[in-house]
Amino acid sequence: MNYVIIGGDAAGMSAAMQIFKYDERANITIIERGEIYSYAQCGLPYVLSGDITDIENLIVRTPSMYQKKFGMNALTKHEATAIDETKKVVTGINHHTGEAFSIDYDKLLIATGANPNRPSWEGINLANVFLLKDIPDLEAIMEKVDDGIERVTIIGGGYVGLEVAESFCKLGKHVTLINRGQYVGKIFDEDMATYIHEEAKKHSIHFVFEENTEKFAGTVRATHVITDQTEHETDLVIVSIGVHPNTEFLHSIQKTKKGAIIVNERMETNIRDVYAAGDCATQFHRVKKADDYIPLGTNANKQGRIAGMNMVGVDRTFKGIVGSSVLKFMDLTLGKTGLTEKDATAAGFEHEAVMYKGKHIAAYFPGAEDLYMKLVYEKNTNLLLGGQVIGKAGVDKRIDVLATALYNEMTMDELEELDLSYAPPYNGVWDPIQKAARKAK
Repeated sequence: MNYVIIGGDAAGMSAAMQIFKYDERANITIIERGEIYSYAQCGLPYVLSGDITDIENLIVRTPSMYQKKFGMNALTKHEATAIDETKKVVTGINHHTGEAFSIDYDKLLIATGANPNRPSWEGINLANVFLLKDIPDLEAIMEKVDDGIERVTIIGGGYVGLEVAESFCKLGKHVTLINRGQYVGKIFDEDMATYIHEEAKKHSIHFVFEENTEKFAGTVRATHVITDQTEHETDLVIVSIGVHPNTEFLHSIQKTKKGAIIVNERMETNIRDVYAAGDCATQFHRVKKADDYIPLGTNANKQGRIAGMNMVGVDRTFKGIVGSSVLKFMDLTLGKTGLTEKDATAAGFEHEAVMYKGKHIAAYFPGAEDLYMKLVYEKNTNLLLGGQVIGKAGVDKRIDVLATALYNEMTMDELEELDLSYAPPYNGVWDPIQKAARKAK
């Protein structure tokens, strides 16, 4: 059986390992347009900051390891450009030679991931304007950092924008983050995002709101970021304004309006023997009861594993996501799962929300830190819809409890009844989640 996988990172290689595990006679070919396989993309900002001292630490396995240890044909600099679903052939360009290639398949997985949004602003190609999506991007940025730059401007206040702002702040740079909306961290509601704003002020990170970037001024390098309001002097620019599914080359496969490949619970597309997984595909959202698009490494690895199993005939289904994420911003941890109020409104839920401020451990125990929490629930059923938690400690624990509750469709009353662990160094006798749930009407 010829298995072909387009994409050599999270979803693709998770699938490849399942195929290797379950089909001893599998002929596995991976088509990767870059040169690096299986790397921890989420670790890039922490190499920049110096928390991770070596880029090589992000690479799980090299192409040669997949070839020598697992007998896979791990191609690099091979870019797929078309699929013939009738003849079952993938065609593309071998960038090593510039020649065309074609590879036959019996089962095909599309795991092409997502591309960073690259705006057509004037000056986007200047030498000190960067996107941050992969290791070559990081290496190019770090070369400029070593040149002694002082002022860094970040366009976009999402996951990567905030993480990169922290990284440059830790390097002692003057950081300005320009955001076109009223607040950063759009995965949160505005009332929770205020804690992020306050944290930025404490560390002299300058947030600029409601300005639209229009172009970059300069000849060889950008000297100013020009917005619809003013201009900002800069030595280096990071553009981080989201991603889009890398699916432009696919024409017969059913996609959403934004380009994500529509898959079922077995990661099958509308084309027989063609599967998709990861940042190029949809994910079923258990709270919304509908397909969604949340490109995260956790989702990609799970979907890839499920795809690989089904490609070899092992019947496993993807149970869906609840939209959980956590990130570090300076001294705060920012966590979110399920729906925010704006999400709930968009999804058509009649909802209520409660806010709660408590301590991450017993309030009388040394080291107790403030914990800010918001729970969103359905008005008539009291069903939990989502949670947002921000603080210096204890955030990840609460987000994971809330994610588990969402997965199991628990109500606010049932949250209060959970049997959670207690000892003063770890928690209060009532967890903050339970105290927040108690405030529900």
